[in-house]
Amino acid sequence: MSEPEQERLCATFAALCAIPSPTGQERAVADWITAELTALGLSVVEDDAGEAAGAGAGNLLCVIPGTRDGWMLLCAHLDTVPPTAPLAPRLRDGAYENAEPGILGADNKAAVAALVELLRQYATERPPVGLEVLFTVAEETGLHGAAHCDLTRLSSRFGYVFDLAAPFGEIVTASPTYLRLRGAFRGRAAHAGLHPETGVNAITAAAHGIAALPQGRIDAETTANVGLISGGSATNVVPDRCEIEAEVRSLDSARAAAVMTECVDALQDAADGAGADLDLSVERIFTGYRVRSAEPGLRIAETALGRLGYPPRRVASGGGSDANAFRSRGLAVTNLANGTERPHERGERVTVAALSDGLALLRALLGAAAEHPDLG
Repeated sequence: MSEPEQERLCATFAALCAIPSPTGQERAVADWITAELTALGLSVVEDDAGEAAGAGAGNLLCVIPGTRDGWMLLCAHLDTVPPTAPLAPRLRDGAYENAEPGILGADNKAAVAALVELLRQYATERPPVGLEVLFTVAEETGLHGAAHCDLTRLSSRFGYVFDLAAPFGEIVTASPTYLRLRGAFRGRAAHAGLHPETGVNAITAAAHGIAALPQGRIDAETTANVGLISGGSATNVVPDRCEIEAEVRSLDSARAAAVMTECVDALQDAADGAGADLDLSVERIFTGYRVRSAEPGLRIAETALGRLGYPPRRVASGGGSDANAFRSRGLAVTNLANGTERPHERGERVTVAALSDGLALLRALLGAAAEHPDLG
């Protein structure tokens, strides 16, 4: 990579990170990307998935035909988790970080920046295979942009997302099914100092239920967690309502369902024992998958990584990505590591070398795909 190209890539990344884009507020960053690409003479189409996905914009698609038949999808998401501090990307000791005590937004803007730079190159030349670049919205809250993307608009039979904060070389070949539980305990309010015996404490009922839940690492493929709890109105009132949210993840979908059933039973028993009512809902946020060894996308990724000097490593992940949403709908998308560090954390960072290697990986994937005998 030339020095001017690297400087432009870094400037693009910093500019993207400076634009707040938590889920539901993607409009500004979507407009920035659209303006950048249309100024290059490229066509950018925004779909109507925004409202259904709970996003501030729709998914963006840019298509460039290749010099040979066949297509490949490259995808990154525009939204971030909510910033907890102003966004002030700075370069220090060869890495970008937020100068303020909050996230940087490298998840997933490191990949977005690399894709923008790749499209700058192919605005004036044709890629070796047909290129479909998709920028999705509302990924962080449940892959909603990808779930509402109209796949009939795509010609690709396979593709990649770059949404694993890990060293280059890791390829997600197994990802979990994710189930989310919401429970609302309904007790009976009473004055806590005058006649507490007439009340039914919803927080206490919820606490007994939470204590009985399977939590943490259940087995090698399964985890469970209680992440949110709220309830009560004042210390002198026996609380009549308490709400909790929990999750179960497993690489085995049947196991995820079985553990969730245990959770539901434990909460219901706690409510019954306290004399409280319980309203429960369970939602499948995304479905797990396993990548077959013979899949073209896996073989192409391993070839590309090897050429860059990164030994390919097939890994199982406890997290999800847009790949889960696409695979559940029949499109074989694979999630690749992007070299970022500490996503969703105050110390989130990405090195200049990782940004450059991310762009190099995109080019290597196109080159390896061009050699594949049957892209379709």
